[in-house]
Amino acid sequence: MKVIIETPKYSFFKYNKSGDHYKKVFFSPLPTIFNYGYIEGAKGDDGMELDAVVLGPRMAQGTVIEFPRCNGVVRFVDDSTKDDKYLFYISGYRSPQLLSCYFRIYAVFKTLIYLLSERRISECKFLGLEERNIDFV
Repeated sequence: MKVIIETPKYSFFKYNKSGDHYKKVFFSPLPTIFNYGYIEGAKGDDGMELDAVVLGPRMAQGTVIEFPRCNGVVRFVDDSTKDDKYLFYISGYRSPQLLSCYFRIYAVFKTLIYLLSERRISECKFLGLEERNIDFV
């Protein structure tokens, strides 16, 4: 399966691909500790491509990486909707505790974004981390 990187590791901005370019979606006070993107052609229940978290060295925006399988799932709820992120591991430091801590803080931050920018309460929560190999058909 192909993973496309939208947000490089250590970025304070989250990006989404829009046509041929990448658009800033929001600013985060905490930088990503991984590369973030999507699995090309794999759609979730919401019709959008599945989110991918790539652990390893920093990669440039637009990098395409081929993986034989996924290494786990970050169970997450964003804006009261299931929004799991699929884990891919390349190399380097790997800490489930650090990743879990990051997503707990990220959930609080996302809740505040909805409250302050849209003046509404929305559920954002980290539900857990599952490390297991997953093959997509």
